[in-house]
Amino acid sequence: MSKKSTRVAYLVALAVIVVLLVVVGVTTKGGEVLEGYTTPVAGTFWSLLPPIVAIGLALISKEVYSSLFLGCLTGALLVANFRPWDTVVTLVGADYGLIGNVGDSWNIGILIFLVMLGIMVDLMNKGGGSAAFGRWASKAVKSRCAAQLMTMVLGVLIFIDDYFNCLTVGSVMRPVTESHHISRAKLAYVIDSTAAPVCMLAPVSSWAAAVSGYVEAEGVSGIQLFLAQIPYNYYCILTLVMVATLAILNLDYGPMLTHEYNAQVKGDLFTTEERPFAGADDYEEGEAKSSVADLLVPVVVLIVLCIIGLIWTGGFFDGETFLDAFANCDASLGLCIGSMIALVFTFVWFWLRGAINFEKSMESVPAGFIQMIAPILILCFAWTLGTLTKSGLGSGVFVENLLADAEGLKNFLPLIVFLIAAVIAFATGTSWGTTGILAPIAVQVFPYEADPTLCVIGLAAVCAGAVCGDHCSPISDTTIMASAGAHCFHLNHVSTQIPYALTVVAVSAVGFIMAPFIKVWYVCLAIEVALMIGTLLVIKAVVSKKNAGIFAEMAEANKALSK
Repeated sequence: MSKKSTRVAYLVALAVIVVLLVVVGVTTKGGEVLEGYTTPVAGTFWSLLPPIVAIGLALISKEVYSSLFLGCLTGALLVANFRPWDTVVTLVGADYGLIGNVGDSWNIGILIFLVMLGIMVDLMNKGGGSAAFGRWASKAVKSRCAAQLMTMVLGVLIFIDDYFNCLTVGSVMRPVTESHHISRAKLAYVIDSTAAPVCMLAPVSSWAAAVSGYVEAEGVSGIQLFLAQIPYNYYCILTLVMVATLAILNLDYGPMLTHEYNAQVKGDLFTTEERPFAGADDYEEGEAKSSVADLLVPVVVLIVLCIIGLIWTGGFFDGETFLDAFANCDASLGLCIGSMIALVFTFVWFWLRGAINFEKSMESVPAGFIQMIAPILILCFAWTLGTLTKSGLGSGVFVENLLADAEGLKNFLPLIVFLIAAVIAFATGTSWGTTGILAPIAVQVFPYEADPTLCVIGLAAVCAGAVCGDHCSPISDTTIMASAGAHCFHLNHVSTQIPYALTVVAVSAVGFIMAPFIKVWYVCLAIEVALMIGTLLVIKAVVSKKNAGIFAEMAEANKALSK
């Protein structure tokens, strides 16, 4: 789309938004207000208008900052009943405004964690660790398939927390994938696909802790329900199957094919002009001969210390079991503590190694912070938008009423729950928030004592849908983190990932139709995996035939690279 047509489409979208706001203001004026809310639109479909505005404008304009701001402004207008001064106060100063979200202790911890990791990554670049790992990987990792599978395996191994996963895997694997001409969009997709989906399948993770805290049934704990839903969590499992299959088949389609063609044939890892982390990938050798240990040792220390930080906040050193400590941990505080100690260790490591002097190492502090400004700004707007939608406009009430109306379709309800969860998570940008809204409802709709298997399938549908929507949403914090970890322009990551995610959604939907009738997890899972691989084989046959010339050029480029 040309710049002129994009501008026209953006202006048209703004006009439509203004008309919608006028319609909402006129039709809801004087309406009944739910208890605990300030506006008659609370608990109605219009509670989802702010995220719809933000996502729609972002996809049209390819510009995320103004889109998120306008989404927040729309939410503030609705909460304040279109009163100008109250709108400004709501947007900035209310509990769910910008100041309230940025000042929240949990959010502050995540922002500090981001900055710590940004400084560590810059320090490892200046100390030569990234360059050394790139040299080793160029010899040890012989193919594009191996580079992608290595990225996936590393993402699976770092299952503790999705934020931690995205940034750590990105910093380690950027030089490896770059040497094999894998586009930044593809790297961001693999990182994102092994972040939230892996955390939702891991019994020991911050996500397991969150979900198990939301649900409890008669005679069974929240963590037991979480463990039971894992084999039925089709979206998360099939996302991992898809990543591995795409790498093995050397398959790409949709917008991703353009990015991969440009990376392999033209040597352009980015495709578009935007370079959100310009200069951050100029890996340096350090003052002494660097080695792979200059990257691996700090990363391993970071992982260990973050795990210790998480279980410490959960009371492990006060007598709690390891699993209970994870179930009760404060992920924000734990990651913040672990990353801060790891950063101090990394400084000392490079000084003792003689890889970098004191003055140059201190340059990493502002440089690492600067690298994280873009994701921090996006996160602040995204958190505000999500809080306005949930706390200010009662989107959870709307979803609860929607599910109550569909309760008669018992065996088809897991599919309905999956799709609703995906839509809500996509619109609000939060899988934890979506799970918090829907998981307790699912346990009530599918009572465990009446049908334990159906209860577990319903919970799995909530968890799978929440991750699905979070995975696709441009305002999701994990999507933002994956872009930051890969040093990829955020909307390039979003536009290339959605077709892949929708493919998994289609296959997962079949599973949630089938599971309530079969109720044997290994049979359903085997069918789903076979269907996923079969779908990708069909797509490969169709895409290869349609783009034979492009695939031939890419094959030639890969052959030349391997030499």
